Amino acid sequence: MSARPVTTEDLLPFPLVPEGTTAKDIDDAVSLPMESFPTRRWWIAFSFSLGLLLIFSVNVTITVSQGIGTWGVNNPVGWGFAIVNLVFWIGIGHAGTLISAILFLFRQHWRTAIARFAEAMTLFAVLCAVQFPVLHTGRPWLAIYWMVPYPNHNNLWTNFRSPLEWDVFAISTYGTVSFLFWFLGLIPDLALARDRAKHPLRKFIYGLLSLGWNGSNRAWSHYERAYGLFAAIATPLVLSVHSVISFDFAASIVPGWHTTIFPPYFVAGAILSGFAMVTLVVVLLRKMFNLQHLVTESHLEVMNKIMLATALMVGYAYASEFFVAWYSGVLYEKYVFLNRAMGPYAWGYWSMVTCNVFVPQLLWFKKFRRNPWLMVPIVILVNVGMWFERFVIIVTSLHRDYLPAAWGMYHPTWVDAGLLVGSFGLFFTLVLLFVRFLPTIAVSELKGAVLQKHAGAHHE
Repeated sequence: MSARPVTTEDLLPFPLVPEGTTAKDIDDAVSLPMESFPTRRWWIAFSFSLGLLLIFSVNVTITVSQGIGTWGVNNPVGWGFAIVNLVFWIGIGHAGTLISAILFLFRQHWRTAIARFAEAMTLFAVLCAVQFPVLHTGRPWLAIYWMVPYPNHNNLWTNFRSPLEWDVFAISTYGTVSFLFWFLGLIPDLALARDRAKHPLRKFIYGLLSLGWNGSNRAWSHYERAYGLFAAIATPLVLSVHSVISFDFAASIVPGWHTTIFPPYFVAGAILSGFAMVTLVVVLLRKMFNLQHLVTESHLEVMNKIMLATALMVGYAYASEFFVAWYSGVLYEKYVFLNRAMGPYAWGYWSMVTCNVFVPQLLWFKKFRRNPWLMVPIVILVNVGMWFERFVIIVTSLHRDYLPAAWGMYHPTWVDAGLLVGSFGLFFTLVLLFVRFLPTIAVSELKGAVLQKHAGAHHE
C-alpha cells in the first residue's frame, strides 16, 4: 500500500466540504441561484433594499440641488456624517482584500467559501464610500474635474498636500486593484456558468465575461501566476488605504487627531468592521440560498476568532489614546479625551466602547462563535460601534475649539440620516444583484480541494 500524499484537507482544522460532496454537487449548489427563479425571500430583501436606495437617491438629489447647507455641518464642526460615512464604508471594504489576498498568500484554504462574498463587498463598500467626499465638496460636477491630477488649460495642478487629494489616490487605487483581483478570480467560474447556460443571451454574456476561458493547462498556469501576483499587489493596500484615510486626521494639529497611533488603530478597526459585515451577509445569504454545506459553521467560527482578536486590538488602542493624552502633558489633548468620555457626546463614546470592546467578548464562548443567529446581533452591534467610533473621533474633536466662544454642537438633519440609511440600500442592493447573477463561491478552488481529497483517498 503506497503512502497517501499530503492534501489540502490535511492542512485544515476542519473539512472545506462535507464528506461525500462531489465536484458536481458544488457546481449545482453555487449555480442554483443564477439558474433558478428568485425566491420569495430574495424578492422581499431586494424590495427593502430598493426602498432604502430610493431614500438615498432622493437625499443625494436634495444635496446636489440645494447644497450641503441641508446637512448639519456648521462652524466649528465642518465635518459631519459625510466623512463619518466615508471612513466607515472604507473600513467595511477591508475584509475583502484581507480574506482574498493575505489569507491566500498564507495558504489559508478555509477562505475559499467566503472569499468571493468578501471581494464583492469590498467593491460595493468602496462605491458607497466614494459618494460622500464627492458630495461633501458641494459642487461634485466641478470637484471631480479639479481633483484629477492632469495638466489643464490654466497650467494648474492639484494640491498634493490636501488630504482630499490623498483620498483620491488611495480610494481609486484600492478600488481598481480590488476590482481586477475580484474579476480575475471570477473568470473560471464565469466559464462554468457559460457552459451550463441554456438561454442564448445568458450564454453570450457569460461567454463574453469569461474572456474565452478554455480550462487548458496553459490557461490555468497563467491564471494562477496572475492571481498570485495580484494577491501580492493587493496585500499592501490593506495597510495603506486606511492608513492614508487616517492621515486625513493625523496630519492635522487638531487635539484628538494629531497622533501617530491612528494608522494601525484605523486598520485594526477596519478589519473588525469588515469581518463583522462579511459575517452578517454570509449568515443571511447562506440561509437564503441553502449554502450551509459549503459555508459551514466552522468557517464562521474562524471569522469570529479574527473579530475577537481585532476587538482586543481596538480596545488596546482606546486605552492607549487616553494614556498618550495624559502622558503628553498637553492640556488640550487631555481635555478632548475627558470631553469624549464625560462631555455632551459621552453617550456616543460609551456606545462605541460597549459595542467594539465588551460585546465581542461573547465570542470567547463557542456557542456564540458557532451559532449563526447568536452571532448576528454581535456583528450588527460591532458595526454600530465602529460607526460611532468614527463619529466620536470627528465630532468630539471639533465641536469644542480652543476658545469657548467657538464651541458648538453638531445636530444631523434628516438629509444626513437619509444619506446614511440610504447608503445601506445601495450596498445591499448591489450584494443581492451579485448573488443573483454571479457565482458567490470560488467554485474552482473548492473543486480543487475536493479532487485533492479524493486523490489522497485513492492512494491509501
